[in-house]
Amino acid sequence: MLWNRSNNNFVLIASRIRGKVPTRMSGMCILSRAAIPANRIFSSPRHLNPSTTLFSPARQVSLTSGFSGLRVFCSAASKPSTMGDAVADLAMDAVQKRLMFEDECILVDEQDIVIGHDSKYNCHLMEKIDSENLLHRAFSVFLFNTKYELLLQQRSATKVTFPLVWTNTCCSHPLYRESELIEENYLGVRNAAQRKLLDELGIPPEELPVDQFVPLGRMLYKAPSDGKWGEHEVDYLLFIVRDVTLNPNPDEVADVKYVDREQLKELLRKADAHEDGVQLSPWFRLVVDNFLLKWWDHLEKGNLEEVADMKTIHKLK
Repeated sequence: MLWNRSNNNFVLIASRIRGKVPTRMSGMCILSRAAIPANRIFSSPRHLNPSTTLFSPARQVSLTSGFSGLRVFCSAASKPSTMGDAVADLAMDAVQKRLMFEDECILVDEQDIVIGHDSKYNCHLMEKIDSENLLHRAFSVFLFNTKYELLLQQRSATKVTFPLVWTNTCCSHPLYRESELIEENYLGVRNAAQRKLLDELGIPPEELPVDQFVPLGRMLYKAPSDGKWGEHEVDYLLFIVRDVTLNPNPDEVADVKYVDREQLKELLRKADAHEDGVQLSPWFRLVVDNFLLKWWDHLEKGNLEEVADMKTIHKLK
């Protein structure tokens, strides 16, 4: 068990403990620092206070032999394939680590039918995406001001997937919770969009009534990020027109800007030319290449409903 001084987390790297941990549980679990002395390196369970909790949110198992009732929360989600992967996970930004292990994404099949849930960590591991075909529900918000300029964000440098790339206003996941599982009128996805626009960009919920988000379509895509991480999503594409107050969260967002069509085209040109280090997220590029400009036209003309198609799931590459 190792202590990561930078974020006060402990990591348990183990295979079996006295034969009581199933092989499936082998791997890494994050341990809260509560009731644990500082500057300790633990080599065996006897050093742990019985009330201490190990956690990784996906699944729960009680260990009885040698742990005096210690509870551990682990899953294959937290299994590093190498010691190098474990060290990389230790070095992960504390905020992003918390989200990776605490957030539970909604697993769906290719028809967008809910089939379960799993940790954000699991859902973004390319190894598990490829081996288990993990597919989760997501959303992408395109927020325009009343001048019909599109708000873009540059993802923060600490993001686990696609750091420092430019993308649409907000891209995230509805979570496996009652308010974000509501299928009627796509209310679950709309609720999640309102929540994340507050989390990432500081936009007050009262400035973004959920009934103002317009679902226009869904797309299914897969995109690797850096080899270890990637995306495999059924992505709901939402438009909204509002003048809003921005207070970006630096843990999530490095920069923001409004663009008109010509400015967007210039950004695309720079990304294609690898100029000024400009990169675009793969899902944003798919939307730009397949839908955005046409939908933007209809938005300005006031007939956006004519292009809405929530029956089709577009499989894009």
